[in-house]
Amino acid sequence: MRQFTVTGMSCSACSAKVERTVSALKGVDSCSVNLLTGILSLEGEVTDEEVIEAIKKAGYQANTKSTERSEENEKLRTASPVKRRLVLSFIILFFLMYISMGHNMWALPLPRVLEKSPLILALIQFILCALIMIINRKFFINGFSGLLKGAPNMDTLVSLGSVSGFIYSISLLFSIYGATRLGNIDEAASLLHGLYFESSAMVLVIITLGKLLEGYSKNKTVNAIKSLMDLSPKTANVIVDGVEKTLKIEDVGVGDIFVVRPGESIPLDATVIEGESAVNESLLTGESIPLDKGIGSSVYSATLNQSGFLKCKVSKAHEDSTISQIIKMVSDASSTKPPIAKIADKVSGIFVPAVMIIALITTVSWLIFGQELGFALEKGISVLVISCPCALGIATPVSIMVASGLGARNGLLFKNAPALEELAKVKIIALDKTGTITKGEPVVTDIIACDGISEEDLLLISASLEGKSEHPLAKAILKKAEEKAILPKEVSDFKSIAGNGLTAIYEEKQLFGGKIDFISEKAEISDDFKNKVASLSDEGKTPMLFALDGALIGIIAVSDEVREDSKDAVESLKKMGLSVVMITGDNEKTAHAIGKSVGIDRIFANVLPNEKENAIRELEKEGLVAMVGDGINDAPALVRADVGVSIGAGADVAIESADVVLMKSSLSDVVAAMKLSVATLRNIKQNLFWAFLYNVIGIPLAAGVWVYINGWQLSPMFAAMAMSLSSVCVVSNALRLNLAKIKPKIKQGRKENIITEERKEEMKKEFKVEGMMCMHCEAHVKKALEAIDGVTLAEPSHEKKIVVVTLSKEVSDEVIKSAIVAEGYKVL
Repeated sequence: MRQFTVTGMSCSACSAKVERTVSALKGVDSCSVNLLTGILSLEGEVTDEEVIEAIKKAGYQANTKSTERSEENEKLRTASPVKRRLVLSFIILFFLMYISMGHNMWALPLPRVLEKSPLILALIQFILCALIMIINRKFFINGFSGLLKGAPNMDTLVSLGSVSGFIYSISLLFSIYGATRLGNIDEAASLLHGLYFESSAMVLVIITLGKLLEGYSKNKTVNAIKSLMDLSPKTANVIVDGVEKTLKIEDVGVGDIFVVRPGESIPLDATVIEGESAVNESLLTGESIPLDKGIGSSVYSATLNQSGFLKCKVSKAHEDSTISQIIKMVSDASSTKPPIAKIADKVSGIFVPAVMIIALITTVSWLIFGQELGFALEKGISVLVISCPCALGIATPVSIMVASGLGARNGLLFKNAPALEELAKVKIIALDKTGTITKGEPVVTDIIACDGISEEDLLLISASLEGKSEHPLAKAILKKAEEKAILPKEVSDFKSIAGNGLTAIYEEKQLFGGKIDFISEKAEISDDFKNKVASLSDEGKTPMLFALDGALIGIIAVSDEVREDSKDAVESLKKMGLSVVMITGDNEKTAHAIGKSVGIDRIFANVLPNEKENAIRELEKEGLVAMVGDGINDAPALVRADVGVSIGAGADVAIESADVVLMKSSLSDVVAAMKLSVATLRNIKQNLFWAFLYNVIGIPLAAGVWVYINGWQLSPMFAAMAMSLSSVCVVSNALRLNLAKIKPKIKQGRKENIITEERKEEMKKEFKVEGMMCMHCEAHVKKALEAIDGVTLAEPSHEKKIVVVTLSKEVSDEVIKSAIVAEGYKVL
């Protein structure tokens, strides 16, 4: 997608004109113009020169959007001139209002020479009004330029209204001159009350004030992108020929080595090659808990290094970094249009010409009804001024901009505006199992030892056998042994028997491990243990049996662990009226066990990767479908679905195929994305409703429809004020999205964050630990201890040199001490 910066647009009629002009070019596949940011986005085989030339012919200026900060620079260039213009106009307007209304209506004092000369008073008003019109000539240049090119806009309405009053007042000025020459001073004085110089000037000043206020409000909507840009580091401390040098980010390439000290931001996506630290990645993921990083860990640009010294090797160039991609996604989403915007686009194309016709009809009608030219002209001018296509044009993009920023702050990235709207209309959520509902990593769930064998002994023997296997289930057992500080022993004559299990010599005894059919040939298995194996299988777990020297010693069950928030997330989605479906390649038994555990009743099991797309096709017959997945095999289904949602930690191809990316790899963020989408669509509808209602009520009121019914009428000055406030109201309503509560209340979470009444009954132990020097040390000890089965909470303090451990069941002191010692600290 290519983008261009377009200047000179003042309302939705302008953006509609630019969009029509560029869309008509040969080779343009799609084109959208964002009035809020002044960005034109297009796709197609057309040169930049052709696009820019077409926009210039339409009456506007354009340039390629070459830098990330073009919008910010544009604001800096335009904000100050508008302020200066407004201040100068206000000063002149004060004197104009004093003379025209202060003296004529409220008899405020004037020099005697002016009081006795209506002609001089009229001439002064003429000069002051002309000065204000010259200062604000931008309205007339843009307005009449658009009119001559067949593309009238908001500036056209404003300039026509102001000029109409100005010309009418000039005609009265000649009448005042004629009356003065004939000596009819009283008649000349009475004609002063019919002048519209102050109205013509005030319309320009009020609308300029409204534009400035609107600009301030708009700036708040782009703060998300601006803050991301500001947080992105500008330099990196790179090692060049053994010497540390500070280079600009753009000058650092893939493979270069840089260093990061505590408190510094990581400049580029990289891999740690030396050092350890805790890194705060909340900017990217919204997760406030720092993550431990060591050799081989990936780190990301703009995240904060909190505690240790790191040396890293650049893995991605600046423009390809994660933060750059996020900025691009947010910017692209803000620059595209959702389907609902087409309503406003269609109206905007005919709105301004229609208003001009209504204003003309209003003026002529009042003249036919016998009203004076001044009254009729006032109503016509009021119609021109109160009409606000600007509010209509920004109603949609301002909401999209705010929503995209809010999503980015919470780790929810929408690649385009249609996805933001379509997600709110989804009826069915299809979830992949592995890596989406579950963590995608097998873990030990059950350890069942036979009589005479402790759980620790069973884990030691099984880990010794599995230590030479590369199978994922073996890794789960080894990880469990590591968590319990159990060191596997060496075995000999290791053999892997394909499809059955493993065998080896353990302490001069024959050891076997594997499926029940395999072990039943090596040892006797009681009916009780056979029932336990069947029960574990029904729960979707994989039971592995172990036999030593011809006797069964126990069962270890392994399963892909369900994410802590999956059950509550599914429940929340159901409460939102969505049908939740699981699509997985697992067997029926495992799939239904996992589905039942999280509350999913409708399951597609035994689905091959190439069949997932067909499953989505079937679901789409029932309504709009969102597919949530994380793997390579999910990519076709993500593309096929009406909205594809990718778990952020998933494969790159899945992320590329999706419309929405969840940075935190949390299923609860699917709920948050849904809530944000629903809130955004509701906000857009509110804005469009207000913009339409404002004109439906305002235009008849300005035209004087209610004058003979209840006496209601509107002067051009109040019409201008209403017009300016309408845009501010639309932007302010969109900013309310920042207050939207999109994060679901998840009951289940990290065990360190759960506080229940049961904890009051738990047992606590305190250990004195030497060697902890900082919060990073505390984090190491805490993580190691809370990985032990039975430890619900570990509270280390490097200042007090103690660790308080809360237990849900008996855990030996030796196991706790071993875990602390393994991290490099001494237990006293």
